[in-house]
Parts: sequence; C-alpha cells; structure tokens
Amino acid sequence: MDNDNRGKGLKHKLDMQDILRLNEIAKKTRRLIIESVAEAGSGHPGGSLSAVELVVALYFYKMRHDPKNPKWEDRDRFILSKGHAAPLLYSVLAQAGYFAIDELKRLRKLGSMLQGHPDFRTPGVDYCGGSEGIGLSVAVGIALAAKLDKKSYRTYVLLGDGELQEGQVWEAAMSAVKYRLDNLTAIVDRNGIQQDGLTENIMPLEPLAAKWHAFNWNVIQIDGYDFEQIIDAYDKAESTINKPTVIIAHTTKGKGVPIMEWAPQWHGQAPKKELAKKIIEELGL
Repeated sequence: MDNDNRGKGLKHKLDMQDILRLNEIAKKTRRLIIESVAEAGSGHPGGSLSAVELVVALYFYKMRHDPKNPKWEDRDRFILSKGHAAPLLYSVLAQAGYFAIDELKRLRKLGSMLQGHPDFRTPGVDYCGGSEGIGLSVAVGIALAAKLDKKSYRTYVLLGDGELQEGQVWEAAMSAVKYRLDNLTAIVDRNGIQQDGLTENIMPLEPLAAKWHAFNWNVIQIDGYDFEQIIDAYDKAESTINKPTVIIAHTTKGKGVPIMEWAPQWHGQAPKKELAKKIIEELGL
C-alpha cells in the first residue's frame, strides 16, 4: 500500500497501475496464507484463498483505515463473519502494517495474538468471530450506531455462503432494511462449498440473488477475482441510498492452488510443510 493512501481510501479512478499493484498483493497474500496454515499445522486454507481479492480490494483501495491508529474512531469497519478465514485477514493486516509479517508464523500457537478465529487481541480486528451466522447482526449494530452518532464510516461484512443457512442471517437482513442502513455492505463469498460438501446438496441456497432482492436489499453480482468488478461494486454500494447492499461474489474454493480448488477436504485441512513449499514453488507465489 502506498503510504500516502493509507487510512484514507483512494479517490482517483481505478487504473492499470492500481490493478497491477492489487494483483501483486493478492499473490503475496495467497503465499502467506499457505505458509501460515502449513506452519500452524491446522487452519482453513480453502475459504481463505477463495476471498483474497475481495479483502485485498477493501484494505488496499477502498476502506479508510490507519494501521498506526487501529482504533481510529472514523475508520471504516470490516467484519469477518466467516471467521475460519482468519489466515486471510491476518495476512492482509500484516501487509497493511498492523503487525509484523513474521508474526504470521505464530498462527494458532498457544499465547499467540493470531488465534484460529479473529480475536480482539489482534490489532486491526473489529469483530471477535467464531460461530457462523452472527457477523451480519454485529455489522447491522455497528452500521446503526454510525447512523445514530452521525458518523460517516462504512461497515463491510464478509459472509460465507454456507452460513447463509443460518436463520439469524435473515433476521439481520430484515433489520438492515428497516433501519435503511445504506452504510452497510455485505459481501457473500459464493464458492459453493461448505465444510461437509456442496452447499446446494446440503441446503440449497439458490435462487440466492432473488432471496436478497425479496428482502429489499440492493443486489450486485460479480466475478470475485476481477478487481475492476469488485471495486465498481464497492463504489456502487457506497452511492446507494436508503438501503443496504449485498455483493454476491462468485468465487472458487481454494482459488489459486489447483489441488485445493473445488475440493471440500481443504476447507479445514492444512497442507504439510513439504507440500506447501512445493505449491509455492510450482505456482511462483
């Protein structure tokens, strides 16, 4: 991230230099995810790899935040509702400057500030997540607080598609519309796979966009790996008035690592260190 843009969000139109820079950050993020879960010997690589570009675009282009002042009152908030993707969040926070990259080697270690799910002891974490299906409710509360306090910060929440099977998600969706939370953007990592298999086999979600439309959300569907589409969607969400926006990002579980793509077993299985090294070398990460 360019220091001049840190904590402010970029105001200029997305250009090729931005895209090249974001792609390089995404590439490094994938390497850090693989290395950290392999070092830990446990973790969730599949769902971390699937949402890399979505989170990179927030922290390195869209959101107002300041690694030197993690509790800055006017910062935009990010809620990782799919908390098992903590290796993704930690890898992004480290690159943004919230803590040293070497700290990633202590992922899931006893006493580490980098636990298996996000924890408030980690600089830059706004939500202490664990159980699925809760994050949207928290995000609604934060966005509502901003309205009541007349603050301009925005709230972003990343949801796994599997957690949309939880009823609490839809209670929160109703509340967000009632309070006209146009400062709230939900992002669905629609990779089609949850812990035990395909979402459509376990509890079908389709027609997913129609469900959100029925709850009166502004709905945008995108390719979750196209930075132009991602940032355009974030911009459209910011300009939407009187209703929240959901971005359904079509993604691939384990994206970027062929043996992990579309493979449910890599939801919560870490590669051995030897395999991780081979993956990084073969893919040039």
